[in-house]
Amino acid sequence: MNNIYKPYLMTVSEIIEETYDTKTLKLVFSAEPTGSGGQDKSVADAFDFKAGQFGLYSAFGDGEATFCIASSPTRKGYIECCFRKTGRVTKALFDVEVGDTIGFRGPYGNYFPLDMFEGKNIIFIAGGIGLAPIRSVIWNCLDLLKRFGKITIIYGARTVSDLVYKRELPEWSKYPNTIVVQTVDPGGETKDWTGKIGLVPKILEETHPDSTNAVALICGPPIMIKFTLPVLDKLGFTADNIYTTLENRMKCGVGKCGRCNVGRVYVCKEGPVFTAKQLQELPAEY
Repeated sequence: MNNIYKPYLMTVSEIIEETYDTKTLKLVFSAEPTGSGGQDKSVADAFDFKAGQFGLYSAFGDGEATFCIASSPTRKGYIECCFRKTGRVTKALFDVEVGDTIGFRGPYGNYFPLDMFEGKNIIFIAGGIGLAPIRSVIWNCLDLLKRFGKITIIYGARTVSDLVYKRELPEWSKYPNTIVVQTVDPGGETKDWTGKIGLVPKILEETHPDSTNAVALICGPPIMIKFTLPVLDKLGFTADNIYTTLENRMKCGVGKCGRCNVGRVYVCKEGPVFTAKQLQELPAEY
């Protein structure tokens, strides 16, 4: 889009309650100018993005919030976002209903280099709502499965009720050459829980994915990432074959407000996707 500050008008076409405080919104492109005249198919057809990019979602009158685009670029005509209710804007977005109009600016930022992943095994590691930023990549890879090797998805949360995309996790495991390992923290299981019990780094080590011709994508709470990186190193993954996203560092989306600045890097402009090797060059504040 030519004006980077002008949002698309998006109609909420579906709302999925992931947890008590987390929702997924499915959004279609509204016809201008009011947003109430149905879907603008020409805009929807022209819109394109890459897995890992993000946008700013606005509740008119309350402001904007920055999230990744959680749907895959292989799925045309709509985008999805997943967010937790934490403040004024996310509360307003949490309260929208099907048929309501919100704003969307994007796509912004860099992306996961899927062209470089072709022919390689891919290990996805996520904790809590951290699954949302790499869900786009997961579906992207599953939709183009023949281009990639074995896919391993390791996903954990504090409790069973904190897991997101519960409806999709079993679906992913049905794809050829794909395994999904779910885990919850000790004490977070329920009577009918059939997954693993243990912290994500421990379950990653038990799963022991082969690092040969492989890349790892990781997203989750900072403490999870901190203790997962040494496990990946132990398994033989090099820092330039480990990718993550710093979407939580972003604010305005275009590197103007300075909130995303970490050392010499503006996450909005040079990220949000970085390799572990690139992060090693940044100040510890990230």
